[in-house]
Order: sequence, then structure tokens, then C-alpha cells
Amino acid sequence: MAPLGTGIGWRPEIADVVERMPGIEWVEAVSENLCPGHLPDSLLRLRERGVTVVPHGVSLGLGGADRPDAGRLAALAERAEVLGSPLCTEHIAFVRAGGAPTASPTLEAGHLLPVPRTRDALDVLCENVRIAQDGLPVPLAVENIAALIAWPGEEMTEGQFLYELADRTGVRLLIDVANLHTNHVNLGEDPAEALGELPLEAIAYVHVAGGFERDGVWHDSHAHPVPRPVLDILTDLASRVVPPGVLLERDEDFPDGDEMRGEVEAIRGAVAKGRAGSTAAFGGGAAARTAGTGPRPGSGSGSASGSGSRSASGSGSRSASGSGSRSGSTSGSGSADVRQRLGLAQAELLSALVAGTPVPEGFDRVRLGVQAQALAAKRADVVGKVAPELPLILGARYRPAFLAYAQGSPMTGGYRRDALDFVEHVLRTAPGKDEDPGVRRELREWWLERSGPVPRSARPGVRLARATRRVLLRR
Repeated sequence: MAPLGTGIGWRPEIADVVERMPGIEWVEAVSENLCPGHLPDSLLRLRERGVTVVPHGVSLGLGGADRPDAGRLAALAERAEVLGSPLCTEHIAFVRAGGAPTASPTLEAGHLLPVPRTRDALDVLCENVRIAQDGLPVPLAVENIAALIAWPGEEMTEGQFLYELADRTGVRLLIDVANLHTNHVNLGEDPAEALGELPLEAIAYVHVAGGFERDGVWHDSHAHPVPRPVLDILTDLASRVVPPGVLLERDEDFPDGDEMRGEVEAIRGAVAKGRAGSTAAFGGGAAARTAGTGPRPGSGSGSASGSGSRSASGSGSRSASGSGSRSGSTSGSGSADVRQRLGLAQAELLSALVAGTPVPEGFDRVRLGVQAQALAAKRADVVGKVAPELPLILGARYRPAFLAYAQGSPMTGGYRRDALDFVEHVLRTAPGKDEDPGVRRELREWWLERSGPVPRSARPGVRLARATRRVLLRR
């Protein structure tokens, strides 16, 4: 695959800024936000100019106990084909849990949650990645995520886990250096150690993003400037390997065009600094390799170990448990009992986070509370985007009302269903003494318009009534 270069995450709110930004060679768009038959004009114009567009999925849940949903996988494949993308990406995370295998309701996290770094979870993840690879028309790259919580009893470091995943499946890696920083602050993990354990040849590209620290917890907000420690990790990575692509992510509180251009230039500078340091250290020779151009992990022609990045145990091709490389192993991979064990553990954790059930043994109660609040806040933000009329109707009441609803109402059917359930909850709740009756009427109209299989405004009787009313008003 040809190098991507410098890119930025395309979002509708900054479409004009992205189109005008000099030196942008590629963009990444959230797959679930694209309709293949009605691509935004901005993306079409970028493609006409030769700018590569990569679909970035957020809902497959490759780290979950279930096999990838065929519909979601087909949707990601369709977007990759329509966009003419050289690859597509997803996350090493679970986003839902429960269901028949666990004899519990299916719950949605509404966000990306970390996978336990255990042999069971790795076996399931490897099989899920292989299923996804088989269902996609282009190569797949998977991203390490930011974590607020750590699973008890983990058997591998992040670098070891990613190494084995790439080694056993041949999947490419999307390395988010901001997430390495997040896990450093929140979990005490060393970014340099993680980089040292990665199969650098498997890197497809790199994400860079901002966040903020509150009460000793780093929040990967994608709504703040990229901090110096994240740029330093990028420099460290660039001193080890030439990343095929580097991309700035921003999802909220978008700055003006000049500030965003400045962040892109800072990213270019961090990469250049790493390359210069690498060249100097090797006396001006070609010190750093280009990721993605060397032998692939598990290819049999020189695996990632021995080429500048350690294997799971740091010696030869040994695994984290010291039992030798498991590249290509199928023993226990994806078996029903392994999936059920993982499913039960993930359902117990997710239920504690979104339904208020007891905290599973071994987890930090305080940190789980922070994660639960973050999930509820994320739901409020996304529902406010999916249904922008609700914050307008409710005004300052929207956020506290939604957070109160979220405490006892786990998400079970995606964000659009969540918006409908929230409004239904508000309408069932007794009005406050200072509540404007007009607000309740607007909410009821909004809910009636969207709750049925066909919008009320599209039904023949409603259309006729509205047309008649318009005629009468003109008289």
C-alpha cells in the first residue's frame, strides 16, 4: 500500500476547513456516519482532487464475545468500495455485551471499552478479526483504544497483546499515540515500552488527538489541543519507523482553521524531529524503516521479532506465558466455552457501568464510577447530535435530564432508539412546577413524528390535513 502522508479526520462541522487546508493528502471519515448513495459533497470534491478517504468503523465490536455482525461488516465493506479506499479500520474494543449466551439482556456501551488482555480474549479477538478480514474487500487495520479502567488478572502488556494479534492474523495496526498517553496516565503503562513491543512493520497509520486531565484521570476527549506528551510519543515512534500516515483527530469544540492548521504542522514537526534524531543516531544512514513495507507478522519470511521490535516476552518469538509463539494457533480459538466466559465477564462489567449492578470483583470502584459517568456523558453528546432538536427544545434542561434518564435506562438499540426512549421517559415523568407546557407539546410532537415505522409527516392523512390547513390559512 502506498504511503498515506499527512491527514485529518473529516467531520461535517469542519468540511470547509478541511477542503481549504494545504498539504492534506488523505482524510478519515466515521463509517457509520456515511450513506453510500448520498456521500457529502465535500468528500466527493476531495476524492475528485485525489485525496484518499478511509472509512473508520466504530460499531463492529471486534473485541466482543460475539462474532462480528454480518450487517455491520457488510456496511463497512460497502463504504470502503464506494470510497475506493486502500484500507478500512476498526477498534480493538467491545461495544455491547449480553444476549442469549449469557442469559441476560443485550446492552450497548455507546462507546469503546477495553478488552481484557488474556489468552481467552486474544483467541476470540483473533477469530473475529479473521472473520472481518474475510468479509472486507480491502485490508483491515485495528486501533488500540484509550482506557479509564483495567481488567484484573491480565496476562499481557498492551504491546505484547498487539504483537500477538498482528502475528497470528496478519492484521495491520492503527496506532493511536494519544491513547498510549491516556493509558500511561490512567493505567501506569509505559508508552516507550509499548512501542518497543510492537511489530512496527504492521503499522498502517497513526492517530494523534487531544484530551484533558481531571483528578488524576486523563480523558481522551478529541476536543482539546494535542498536548506535548502526545507529540513526544509520536516523535519516539517516528524515530523507530517511518509511519505511512499520520492523522489529526478532532470531534468536538472545533477551533478555527488557523489553529487546526497549526496542530497539523505540529504533528509534521514531531515526525520530522523523530526522523532527524534517528538519522543522527545512526550517523546519517537510513535509520528508521518505513512501516508497512517490510515482512508482515506471521508471514513466515522474517516475522516482526528480530527486526527492531520485541516479541511478547522480549526474546525470540516467545509468547507472554513463555510457551512459544502461537502464530496460526487455532486451539480454543473462538470456541463456545471461551466465548461464553468472555461474554459473561463483559456483560457483568457493562451492566455495572450502565445499569448500576454491583461492581465485578477486582475492579477499582472509583475508576468504574468515572467510566460510568463518561459513558453517560458520551451518550448525551451523541444523542444531542443525532437528534439536535432535543437540546434546542429543552435548552439548559437537556443535559441534566438526559443524565438522570441514563442512570436507570441502559442503551439497548443504538443512539436513535436512545433518543426516542429518552423523550418517552421525559413525557412519562411528572412535569416540574416551573416547566413550560409548550416544551412538553414540542417533545410529544417530536416523538410522534419519529416513533412509528413511517414518519407522521409522510402519512397520507397527515399530509392531507397539513395541505388543507395551508389552503385555509391563505384565504
